[in-house]
Amino acid sequence: MSIDKAAVSHIAKLAHIELNDTELTKFSTQLTDILNYIDKLKELDVKEVAPLVHAGELHNISRDDKPAPSISKESAIKNAPDKDENFFKVYKVIE
Repeated sequence: MSIDKAAVSHIAKLAHIELNDTELTKFSTQLTDILNYIDKLKELDVKEVAPLVHAGELHNISRDDKPAPSISKESAIKNAPDKDENFFKVYKVIE
């Protein structure tokens, strides 16, 4: 399977990313290589392999999330540079 420059250009447009012709060629080649590698992995016989939750012997050692006393809403809001009642006001970052 291959990804042509037109497909890469379409994906870049959807992601609002500008790519020049060199980058389109580079990403087209890289994405094609990735898909070819995935096709190769699909050929492996894994019927006898047990499913894994973790690839290694690592386990989650994070502590349990427990509620603890915190700063009051009023104290947090009074230090805000801009607020609207009980809410922080921030600049719009998404168009």
